[in-house]
Amino acid sequence: MADTQLFVARKEFVARVSNDVIVQLLDDLLEDGVINDGEKDAMIEENGSRAERARHLIDIVRRKGPVTSEKLISRLWERDPNLCELLNLD
Repeated sequence: MADTQLFVARKEFVARVSNDVIVQLLDDLLEDGVINDGEKDAMIEENGSRAERARHLIDIVRRKGPVTSEKLISRLWERDPNLCELLNLD
């Protein structure tokens, strides 16, 4: 299931995803109805590092289940296919 795939890929996702891709994914997931404005704003305004934003993003989506996790994977394929291949996401 997609949420399990994200859990397995979590450490490498956090280490490798760029800040630009995180922001693009937040916009995509807001458009898809996966996250709401408050969740997006909280992640953007978070004073933490890029890694902390990435960790927060993947955790919030993964907790919402396999359907939302699949949407994140799909959007990540659009934004950074090389990262998806590296993370073995399908």
